[in-house]
Amino acid sequence: MCEKVMNVEEIFNENVFTMGKMKERLPKKVYAEVKNVIDHGGELSLATADVVAKAMKDWAVEHGATHYTHWFQPLTGITAEKHDAFVTNPDAEGHMLMEFSGKELIKGEPDASSFPSGGLRATFEARGYTAWDCTSPAFIKEDATGAILCIPTAFCSYKGEALDKKTPLLRSMEALSEQALRIVRLFGNTEATKVTASVGPEQEYFLVDRDLYLQRKDLIYAGRTLFGAPAPKGQEMDDHYFGVIKERIGSYMKDLNEELWKLGISAKTQHNEVAPAQHELAPIFNTANIAVDHNQLVMETMKKVATRHGLACLLHEKPFAGVNGSGKHDNWSICTDNGVNMLDPGDTPNQNIQFLLVLACIIKAVDVHADLLRQSASNVGNDHRLGANEAPPAIISMFLGEQLEDVVKQLIETGEASSCKEGERLYTGVSTLPDLQKDATDRNRTSPFAFTGNKFEFRMVGSSDSIASPNTTLNSIVAEAFCEAADILEKADDFDMAVHDLIKQYLTEHQRIIFNGNGYSDEWVEEAERRGLPNIKSMVDSVASLTTEKAVKLFEKFHIFTKAELESRAEVLYETYAKAINIEALTMVDMAGKQLIPAVITYTTELAASVSTVIDACPEADVSTQKELLIETSSLLAEGQKALKALKAITAKAAAMEEGEAQARAYHDEVMPAMAALRAPFDKLEMIVDKELWPIPSYGDLTFEV
Repeated sequence: MCEKVMNVEEIFNENVFTMGKMKERLPKKVYAEVKNVIDHGGELSLATADVVAKAMKDWAVEHGATHYTHWFQPLTGITAEKHDAFVTNPDAEGHMLMEFSGKELIKGEPDASSFPSGGLRATFEARGYTAWDCTSPAFIKEDATGAILCIPTAFCSYKGEALDKKTPLLRSMEALSEQALRIVRLFGNTEATKVTASVGPEQEYFLVDRDLYLQRKDLIYAGRTLFGAPAPKGQEMDDHYFGVIKERIGSYMKDLNEELWKLGISAKTQHNEVAPAQHELAPIFNTANIAVDHNQLVMETMKKVATRHGLACLLHEKPFAGVNGSGKHDNWSICTDNGVNMLDPGDTPNQNIQFLLVLACIIKAVDVHADLLRQSASNVGNDHRLGANEAPPAIISMFLGEQLEDVVKQLIETGEASSCKEGERLYTGVSTLPDLQKDATDRNRTSPFAFTGNKFEFRMVGSSDSIASPNTTLNSIVAEAFCEAADILEKADDFDMAVHDLIKQYLTEHQRIIFNGNGYSDEWVEEAERRGLPNIKSMVDSVASLTTEKAVKLFEKFHIFTKAELESRAEVLYETYAKAINIEALTMVDMAGKQLIPAVITYTTELAASVSTVIDACPEADVSTQKELLIETSSLLAEGQKALKALKAITAKAAAMEEGEAQARAYHDEVMPAMAALRAPFDKLEMIVDKELWPIPSYGDLTFEV
């Protein structure tokens, strides 16, 4: 019998310093000032900050907090925190006081030289600043260290360069809001004061037994299996997807939900995914920067809760070769603060001129900056996932669905869209089942950027990645398209004719990016090449898009990145790739040399001894099977030893190179193939060697023993 679940309404936001709690604890004037800054920007006075800090501290202490931290997101891709206690010097009578000032709330100072900066900061230039993001609420984390008040912050260098994921995201949100307001103003919306990007990221993950996990150095160091033969059963029966959730996993999900609800994260959907041991969690939409913060907390909490249940949570995009990898579908929309979703086509999208202009601008943005969008979803693990029959191809295209594709086609061909396809009734043929109203269009799971009713779903993002970069890029490229459209339309003498012509122009010029077919097919790769669409196959190849003249012009125009910041990020990405592959290569060397080769030698020794024993006991006995196995095993062992020597040499050569693009390419072009060459013979040997002798848990052990 399951224990009674906590009341969600009671625990939701329990550990969050929400606007409601601010309103209860702050003087009306102070609360009004804070809310105005959150809604419209600006800077809090230090006096106001002191009042907010005291109220925040008092609330946190009531919840058992002893420390606070400026919680930020450096270019490592994970979060960072330094804990400071609320305690101050004791008074004359020896009483300890708990204090927290407005200055401590607003500004922190971590060591900026110890985080990736791509050359923006020298080792001796240590100073950096964290600045409170008041638009994302403070929260309390509870774990073995106690209760810690976490204050979401941006992280910048002493000279003002962004050293994190949040700062550019916030800049892009402001740029998008400013340009989107120009669009809605053109259509008579004078009430809206802000347009906000809303995001809902679906999170895929694997769960494996922790004891088995700890027996695999590759999972510990690299997050994915570097060796491993396929299990007899994988995902081919399609029986895991949406299957009954096992008791052990269900217990984990229950605890995970409660942890997330306390943090104000609206975890809504949970289910088994396609591969054995794979699952998904999806929240409700939120403001882009809060959604980014929440997703970082989701990944962190997933790992923490897994440990409590004797499990390990794997967020790598491809932890197991040959089975479905994990992604993070980034659902993106834009809404005004007076309730208008700018991506809602309405019942008659062919007559919704504002929607058609917004759609045309987004189509243009994605076509012009397909390389940047592809780069924003690039990471080391995603190289193993994109382009396989489990994820979108590496080619950026847009799926609009039959209804919108038909509207676009009419506009391109005739300049008018006089009709629009409507959803039909779905007749079940069973008298006791209701007949359903179908949507006007189906979905397309092979599309990297798909329209799904009133939002776009960017399906390329990797499961371990921060969603900050994809949404920064999306906001930026759409802001540019809105700006260019507004520049034209604001000057038009005849607005109706001008907007009509501009929609047709954008759709005609950028229709090549629209593709509703099967993105997995070889024919699409050929068709995309004919259309001139970029096919960027690896993370290393994608980095250069950040520093093109086109990209620099875009990001500098809207003050999202400077050229120096873009160049620094490119360097960080090259270094990240090289370091990640170097770790994987060294892990393979360690496992092959210390675990796999000794195990195979033991097996061949025993096999050879058995041949001799049988012949001694019965000279006329047929030992051809044993000899055949001995020859095959010895041959594969020799192949593995040769590949091991080659990998050592190639990795050492790449590691000795100067950091940068050339080194990253060496790891991609030379080290990765050498790793594959080492893996191949040992995966075959795993299928031969006695399981009792094989030193690491198999795929079957890992994916079915949960």
